[in-house]
Amino acid sequence: MEVHNQHPSHDSKQAKVVVIMVPFPCQSHLNQVLHLSCLISSYNIPVHYACSATHVHQAKLRFNGINSHAFAQIHFHELPTPHFVSPPPDPNALSKFPSHLQPSFEASLHLRDPMTKLLHKISSTTRRVIVVHDALMAYVVQDTATTPNAESYSFNATCAFTCFFDGWQMMGKPFHVDKPKGLPSFEGCYPSEILNLITLQTKYLKFTSGSILNSCRSIEGTYIDLMKAALIGEDKQQWAMGPLNSGRVDDSKSSNSQHKCLDWLDKQATNSVLYVSFGTTTSMTDQEIKELAMGLEQSGQKFIWVLRDADKGDIFAGDVKRAEALPEGYEERVEGVGLVLRDWAPQLEILAHRSTGGFMSHCGWNSCQESITMGVPIAAWPMHSDQPKNAFLVTDILKVGAVVKQWAAHEEEVVASSTIAKAVKRLMTSTEGEELRKRAEELGGAVQQAVKEGGVSRTELDSFIAHITR
Repeated sequence: MEVHNQHPSHDSKQAKVVVIMVPFPCQSHLNQVLHLSCLISSYNIPVHYACSATHVHQAKLRFNGINSHAFAQIHFHELPTPHFVSPPPDPNALSKFPSHLQPSFEASLHLRDPMTKLLHKISSTTRRVIVVHDALMAYVVQDTATTPNAESYSFNATCAFTCFFDGWQMMGKPFHVDKPKGLPSFEGCYPSEILNLITLQTKYLKFTSGSILNSCRSIEGTYIDLMKAALIGEDKQQWAMGPLNSGRVDDSKSSNSQHKCLDWLDKQATNSVLYVSFGTTTSMTDQEIKELAMGLEQSGQKFIWVLRDADKGDIFAGDVKRAEALPEGYEERVEGVGLVLRDWAPQLEILAHRSTGGFMSHCGWNSCQESITMGVPIAAWPMHSDQPKNAFLVTDILKVGAVVKQWAAHEEEVVASSTIAKAVKRLMTSTEGEELRKRAEELGGAVQQAVKEGGVSRTELDSFIAHITR
């Protein structure tokens, strides 16, 4: 989203409105809410970002935004939570869902009291307080409803397509809708603990004045309208103002601070490199890592592979590195062809690079939007949560991706290296892959227009700002 700063002269009314942002403590959610904070702050509105100390630190550490000015304006609040255990991920668990994060999710429920204190403190000195909270934090901000000069807006961190069909399935399919053929079921996507947490929010979501989606009408206008009609309700407003991290990548960084993988990409041919990353909540077994390693090697394609364990609930609590599961001598064999990264990687810059021609992804919504925005087609390999439906949106509806592995809950069969190699070649070297890339580039162009002055997403952001400062 292009960021702009209004002149202070416009701002006498706005100074009387203060926004509190309340993210859910998981990387993709923290990041999206921080990007939205920067966008709101760029309209000269005071913005407060409130979360547990460890998650505030995590959000700041990993922020890769372009708007350092707006970032500097944000007030961060480190709210106290009880101590929670932070076990390492279990790559051998039956489900790929990051259940090891559950203690940190449960601890976030204790933010209600400190959140209410912050709300009351801010509300006593301003005309109106706007609380923008992750939909999974509705319980925490419930006291907004009894604060006279406050109103709350829920923020959905995944696409309208998945929100709509997950919501519809959760409610027991209460009305008829034309369900796309082959849509993955809700079964097996979420364990009962997280479903209980989601259910807990439902009662408190009724108090919101409206809803914000990190999505774009150019991508899924039909489903944004369905969400509004069926789930949000005609009496509430909804704004689709994504992608929030639409990434004009920051060109101002001095070249000596450039990540080594970008130097490597500079030397490769256009659209020749496959970027492989499964996000911050996926852990693969040793066997899966071996098959993926061999599949990438057999494909004969250039690649950058981010090989790291899933985040712990507290990413700062003693790093336990896993024993290396790559085949013996692997990195020596693929030298010059593939690059294995074991740390945080600058995903947006990699996807924006002219040499990147495909993205093998778990299909978290952040990753999908970043890939689409940069016009890069996706090799879809969903693992849990919203990812199976996001992947379906990418491959079957938008047709900007190909399937690596069909979603099947609790299927214990490891994807063979030959299947992976075939999927990589299909995306990177076939006529079909060319067509997917062309469509991805067209859709990416439309999304980039959407966030510019006068574009659909920018207009919705302006509309939200006008609404909260009315």
